[in-house]
Amino acid sequence: MTSEISITAAPHEENDSGIILGKIKKALSLNGINAETKKIIPVLVKKSVDARRRQVKLILRYKVYIDENPADAMSSIPLWKKAGSEHTVIIVGSGPAGLFGALKLLEYGIRPVIIERGSEVYDRKRDIAAIGKNNLVDSDSNYCFGEGGAGTFSDGKLYTRSSKRGDISSILKIFVHFGADKKILTDAHPHIGTDKLPQIIKAMRTFIISMGGEFHFNTKMTGFITEKPAGTKNAIPVVKGIKTVNTTSGSPKEFTGDAVLLATGHSASDIYEILSKEIPGSLEAKTFAIGVRVEHPRELIDKIQYHGQRGQHLGAAEYRLTSQQNERGVYSFCMCPGGFVVPSATEPDGIVVNGMSAAGRNSAWSNAAIVVETRPEDIPTAFTEMAVKNKSAELAGLYFRRYIEKETAAHGDGQKAPAQKLIDFLEGKLSAELPKSSYAPGLVSSRLDEWLPKQIVSRLKSGFTEFGRKMQGFVSNDAVLIASETRTSTPVRILRDKTSFECSTAKHLYPAGEGSGYSGGIVSSAMDGKNACTEIACLITH
Repeated sequence: MTSEISITAAPHEENDSGIILGKIKKALSLNGINAETKKIIPVLVKKSVDARRRQVKLILRYKVYIDENPADAMSSIPLWKKAGSEHTVIIVGSGPAGLFGALKLLEYGIRPVIIERGSEVYDRKRDIAAIGKNNLVDSDSNYCFGEGGAGTFSDGKLYTRSSKRGDISSILKIFVHFGADKKILTDAHPHIGTDKLPQIIKAMRTFIISMGGEFHFNTKMTGFITEKPAGTKNAIPVVKGIKTVNTTSGSPKEFTGDAVLLATGHSASDIYEILSKEIPGSLEAKTFAIGVRVEHPRELIDKIQYHGQRGQHLGAAEYRLTSQQNERGVYSFCMCPGGFVVPSATEPDGIVVNGMSAAGRNSAWSNAAIVVETRPEDIPTAFTEMAVKNKSAELAGLYFRRYIEKETAAHGDGQKAPAQKLIDFLEGKLSAELPKSSYAPGLVSSRLDEWLPKQIVSRLKSGFTEFGRKMQGFVSNDAVLIASETRTSTPVRILRDKTSFECSTAKHLYPAGEGSGYSGGIVSSAMDGKNACTEIACLITH
């Protein structure tokens, strides 16, 4: 028999097997089970930190096997099949939606052909290093584009609330299978770390190729290959494949298959332009978010969250902040404890910032995006008029986002980002000097409150004031705001059927992942790609 129990422990007790076993036995006895007369094997299911009170505790949930052996946590790894040549699916993008979609297709023996505009993961590291060292942004290989997608160099956070999409643990187990630490199976807020993800992503690629899949790097999609059924004037087009260009040689090439999984991520603005022109009616505007990165010394955030307690057992502290300001949400996003702020622009004339952490989460800083909910009706008239003029009204949010990124660059210097102390932002004055920062290209003192959109500034000021009350010390002389954070999600959604995942205005086209507008983060995107490819497999095999 088995029993699930939860116990509390002080952080230093976690690795003391004698103390933990004693607590487990005591909990079992309260459930009427005499553990002293039975063989018990506890298996940790979930670990979380409870820092709501001054005495920080760990909440440990165990599945206890009583007089039986535990099940193998990795026993449910899929049975992948060598792909034949009979069926091919084109996958545009090698982020989590694309990779996990490819793995799902291999369960059916269907050949995935992955098209990626950026470089292989280790070449991509070179391109990313050039941003910090030389202010050089490669428009096709950067923090957002390249093997593994945006998440590869953005901490590898695996926490999600998207349980309705399917079994979250199945995604985590596949990550472990390809080299991730098993602790992601039990941590309440699991993450892999940007220093560990590259080798995991490479292992996935190597396996997919060994099973008959293909990867084409430095290959950018430029259009769709479509046809309409003969004799039907208003029929929905059928997508047969994609047109591409090699970003190194400039050579064009076409790829055809039974279906196309469009998994291009939240930053591929050109894909929405292509959809708007070639597959009319496939897009709609959606809510997104605009704001800044706030960076504190890690020691300060740890002190606030752990009520002054310190110790290696607690690790870097996290926080999550939300508020409502003038009918719009203001909230923290992608909090990176013990992490770094990184340059995430995809064009040389824009500045975008993001956050990441290594596996150890042991840098001297902690940061998070603080962003303001931005609805389609919040877009300034100039950008809606521009979109209508270009016969793409649904792209107004993209134009607005691009404007903010260019405006940010205009107040920076190359990829040196404009920044302002949080206290000075609230008081409306230029920062005479800026704190030390993890942002490698460097910072330029700027009055963010003067040039960021007014609806963003006013709500950020109110939100930060409220957050300062919730977390005493959050508003401090050591806190710095770094602009701009614009890529939390896409301002555009690709319309698709809720059940089949197929695009509403094009057959055999399956939008998935963050670029589709239906998911956010590594795990939800992975599940989205997996679910879409399940439907593709049903289409092909039936």
